[in-house]
Amino acid sequence: MEIKDHKLVSARQLNSPNFGVRPDGEEISLLVIHNISLPPGEYGGSYIDDLFCNTLDCTAHPYFADLKELRVSSHLLINREGEVTQYVPFNLKAHHAGESCFEGRHQCNEFSIGIELEGCDEEAFTTVQYEALSRITRLLLKTYPGIKTDRITGHSDIAPNRKTDPGPCFDWQHFRHLLSA
Repeated sequence: MEIKDHKLVSARQLNSPNFGVRPDGEEISLLVIHNISLPPGEYGGSYIDDLFCNTLDCTAHPYFADLKELRVSSHLLINREGEVTQYVPFNLKAHHAGESCFEGRHQCNEFSIGIELEGCDEEAFTTVQYEALSRITRLLLKTYPGIKTDRITGHSDIAPNRKTDPGPCFDWQHFRHLLSA
């Protein structure tokens, strides 16, 4: 596994139009873990890709009506089978954190990488997701030295009044154990 030109070489590449340029001299120094499923609690299919690429048919499911004007993305998605899709190169700013704050710094998108796990707050993540996440995280720690293990956080930690992901079923202890293995 390697990163070349700010892209995870082994990942499926699907370019999202929802990104921006990081401020000049901004060091990537935070990793944010998320969860996503569309519709909530359902897995598989192309709905997440469609959302991140602004091609979601908002009439396909009643839940999607509220997503019509949303323009979001993430750097990576790890699906339930451990397969990885990259939407935004790591050197660019993905639109994953929204209104957020980490250690007194607002606008976390400016200095973070976002990784989505296909899942929800109410269901455990898969073994292969944890394995893929830990391998990718170790690679990110090497490639972007501003990210330290104490600068890996959940979306709920940087947007506590708005977000709950990766949720109570994300096993932080297990993830950190895999990182140190």
